[in-house]
Amino acid sequence: MREKRARNEVEVKLRVADISELRRRLKRLRARVLRPRIHEWNTLYDTPGKALARHRQLIRIRIEGPGPRRRRDTPRTPARAILTYKAPPVPLRGEKSGYRRRYKVRQEFEVHVGDGNQMGHILAGLGLRPAFRYEKFRTTYALPGLANLKIELDETPIGVYVELEGPPSAIDRAARSLGYAPSDCVTQTYATLYGAFCRRQGIKPSDLLFRMRKK
Repeated sequence: MREKRARNEVEVKLRVADISELRRRLKRLRARVLRPRIHEWNTLYDTPGKALARHRQLIRIRIEGPGPRRRRDTPRTPARAILTYKAPPVPLRGEKSGYRRRYKVRQEFEVHVGDGNQMGHILAGLGLRPAFRYEKFRTTYALPGLANLKIELDETPIGVYVELEGPPSAIDRAARSLGYAPSDCVTQTYATLYGAFCRRQGIKPSDLLFRMRKK
């Protein structure tokens, strides 16, 4: 098990109305692909009484697998599993007023695990159960001059989003470059966005999976 350092994760989401236009903007901005398109299968775990959610905590197993190859000579990315724990953010020195309203800020701990299924059995043994599953396709980009910013294009069953993760100043600059205003930024999780989608559609929430489109 390889440990990654803890940090405050700072990000926003932007709804993408036209994915082709967004890709054209990224090309004009000379965006570089950090990770080609992959498939993510995410499972959130919680106690039967939702104790983690009540304390703004999250435990997730993410399985990343290769996405469809656009060309036959494009190498496939090997599958990997990541265990993530998120919690309310640690206080930051000099934090500005309204900072946590404008951006989604959480403390994050991650480790790569050898077997996501076995990790699920371990969490079950600790009294945790799958609470929500969601999947998406993700492509990760970087922009010249914004080395600490990740632009993650997420294709989900409820639409396409861009996640901007990094320093607030870099997030703001990237959003402007992509044609978005500060009012376009959202801080909800995909689970929250899915809940709002279900209320608008008058359907009962379950898991956020691509196959739900076929119902």
